[in-house]
Amino acid sequence: MGYNIGVRLIEDFLARSSVGRCQDFRETADVIAKVAFKMYLGITPSVTNWSPAGDELSLILESNPLVDFVELPDNHSSLVYSNLLCGVLRGALEMVQMAVDVKFAQDTLRGDNVTEIRMKFIKRMEENLPAGDE
Repeated sequence: MGYNIGVRLIEDFLARSSVGRCQDFRETADVIAKVAFKMYLGITPSVTNWSPAGDELSLILESNPLVDFVELPDNHSSLVYSNLLCGVLRGALEMVQMAVDVKFAQDTLRGDNVTEIRMKFIKRMEENLPAGDE
């Protein structure tokens, strides 16, 4: 969920932000946190919990505007309401040739203190041009 939004949103982001090409996953994470989240949601998550290999991180959202007026009913307590954000991140990063795995680790709707999104870099994707379009 949210993948197609990310696929389309990246074009708007690149046009409006004037951000250049990121050199590595760490720089990409900083741009996502400091520019993209601020631009579209008005928040700046912190980038923490880097794995020793530098291929996995956490985006910590102190507040999540998507859940400001939301309460989960008891029979839907396992619902990840903001899972849309994971799809948006995955879709947008695929359009800039980065395959990532994105999932929620903590959610304030489930009683956690913060919302934590885990993002793992899988691989740099190659651009596949149609035959004859080199």
